[in-house]
Amino acid sequence: MKTTTTTMNAHQLELLDAWRTELSIRCKNGINFIFAAALIWAGIAVIWNLELSLYNQSILTFSISGLMLPLAWIFGKIMKTVWNVEGNPLNKVGLIFNLAQLFYFPFLFILLGNKPEYFALGYAIITGAHFFPYAWYYKTNWFGIFAGLIPFGSWMLSIFFPEMIGLIPAFVSGCLGILGLGLVRDYRLKILQGNQAAIL
Repeated sequence: MKTTTTTMNAHQLELLDAWRTELSIRCKNGINFIFAAALIWAGIAVIWNLELSLYNQSILTFSISGLMLPLAWIFGKIMKTVWNVEGNPLNKVGLIFNLAQLFYFPFLFILLGNKPEYFALGYAIITGAHFFPYAWYYKTNWFGIFAGLIPFGSWMLSIFFPEMIGLIPAFVSGCLGILGLGLVRDYRLKILQGNQAAIL
């Protein structure tokens, strides 16, 4: 009985890995969202370098973020990514991971009302940190690395360059661009490994 349970668990783990690999390849690691986010954060960098009040810059940051889904859809068409992998039980987990960051938004509203000079930093930390579960979801360390790098790097910039808030969104945009390229490389390696496995 004990042997059967162990064998079944091993099979389940193998099946789980297969589902994750399928999502990684079919969705191309979500690169359409990453490159869309890189473009949006470049726009946010421009906003935080305008001669506007901190409050208005924060509001504009929220507003431009509304372009995420339309841009991700456009990039998805260009990059031929899949949004919905039918038959994969983990299909909706990615959406749940993404929605989880909404629970941190009250923190942003607190910053908006009390410390708008930290709004860009707070938003950068939330954006970076919410990538962490995607390292497991898409079976790639790239998300895990940048889940730590973006928040920590943004924090360091706020400490050493407190008067240059615009550096933070520019840094996030650059990180997202590099992350996107890393995810493309990861996707191509998985395709190559899959072809090699098929040959063997």
